[in-house]
Amino acid sequence: MKTKILLVDDDQNLSNLLSQYLRQSNFEVLAAPNGPAGLRLAYNERPDLVLLDVMMPGMDGWEVCTRLRELSDIPVIMLTAKAAEADKLRGFQLGVDDYVTKPYSFVELVARIQAVLGRVKKEHKEAGYIAHGEIVLNMEKYQATVGGRNLVLTPTEFRLLEVLVRRKGRVASESDLIREVWGNERNDPALVRRYILMLRKKLEVDPAEPVWVRTVRGFGYRLDTGPLKLPEDNKPSDNKL
Repeated sequence: MKTKILLVDDDQNLSNLLSQYLRQSNFEVLAAPNGPAGLRLAYNERPDLVLLDVMMPGMDGWEVCTRLRELSDIPVIMLTAKAAEADKLRGFQLGVDDYVTKPYSFVELVARIQAVLGRVKKEHKEAGYIAHGEIVLNMEKYQATVGGRNLVLTPTEFRLLEVLVRRKGRVASESDLIREVWGNERNDPALVRRYILMLRKKLEVDPAEPVWVRTVRGFGYRLDTGPLKLPEDNKPSDNKL
């Protein structure tokens, strides 16, 4: 799958040119002309990295970054003409991963994107993380998140999710799950179904319409990559923004 980049910038000409260059560099690109639209795309599409302009009318990049950080630790690169040290410090205090001042070359920006993504991947690997899409498991602390949201799982639920994550979208039969989660001495398909339901209740927005743990009829279960859709109460709206 291509790396998904969200570009939030009110300069339409620059946005079009940069989006075209990023696509030519083998990225999938989502573009938003303002902060509220960028937040909606971030919530619904779960990009791998955000390129965020600072100086935008209405909601500026500082506020967008603050709200993104409330959602997850998605990598953010600030794009701005504000080159003062105080502005850079403010960005890093908000948790941005890099700060690129205008004018900049597209070649340099792509290099910085790759550097940030590589650093994040390395940090996850060194910290004992495994991931599939927006689902990330910290194997040292036995913590699980989906789209930055913490999941409170029992040890068995965590082990079940780990088995599905490690399969990277490949189907796991009920007998596979029994063997890998409970051991060869157990043979109870109903036990698998019960824990799949319990896992969906914690993982899915709507357990009756799962977008993560999918049933493959006649074969078993597979873990998809979303997309994650927030409940209506948690979606940003123009009135709130």
